[in-house]
Amino acid sequence: MPELPEVETIVRDLRPHLVGRTFTKTQLLRDSVLRFPDPASFKAGTEGRQVGSVRRRGKFILVGLGDGENLVVHLGMTGSLTLQPPTEPRLPHTHLLVDLDDGRELRFRDARRFGRILLGHPALLQRVGVMPRLDQAVLAGCGNIYADEACFLARIRPDRRANSLRTVESRRLLAALPVVMREAIRRRGSSFSDYRDGFGAKGEAYESLFVYGRGGLPCVRCGRPLRQSRIGGRTTVYCTKCQR
Repeated sequence: MPELPEVETIVRDLRPHLVGRTFTKTQLLRDSVLRFPDPASFKAGTEGRQVGSVRRRGKFILVGLGDGENLVVHLGMTGSLTLQPPTEPRLPHTHLLVDLDDGRELRFRDARRFGRILLGHPALLQRVGVMPRLDQAVLAGCGNIYADEACFLARIRPDRRANSLRTVESRRLLAALPVVMREAIRRRGSSFSDYRDGFGAKGEAYESLFVYGRGGLPCVRCGRPLRQSRIGGRTTVYCTKCQR
């Protein structure tokens, strides 16, 4: 699932190309990805609107269209939001096409259809917490990949209960989170599955991860095989020696 670094990479890619452009035509190819409003209102509310900003809130992409309204995109597990020339072949599972006044197309694609699109005011995102966080209702933007990486850098086992952490451990974890996020953004996100940047290219962060996706392989610190288990319904990987 795209996390904060992946979404931030897409936002940074798209911002200089979208701000100042006008949406000339909106084609919703699959209504089920639209959560609000109805398709006719969505089309009427986006066509002819000029983009004033492109930003990120947690894992949400917000394209500001004036009057406080935003085109809001959540990528779900397999979604992508890319800017393409109209001559570029349209890939399967493309659900939204937005024509720009410079002739290019903004395309939303999502094979598993867990992503969502809406048009409205920021109040719709009031349940999204501050950034970054492990629990998306408390601290938004950090999911499986970078939670594992931050715990490894902080030398904390991910199955520890939060209230068992000492102050020094909490501070190490807090310091580790922006470190792993910044490095992943620098490497343009982790493309081990569907993630692509704002122009459809793969990121390079996956190749430099310390623990995520490396269950059974040697720890980069001590050489002991990394353990893979299920915690809170998700797969997590950690070192039984380096993480206490």
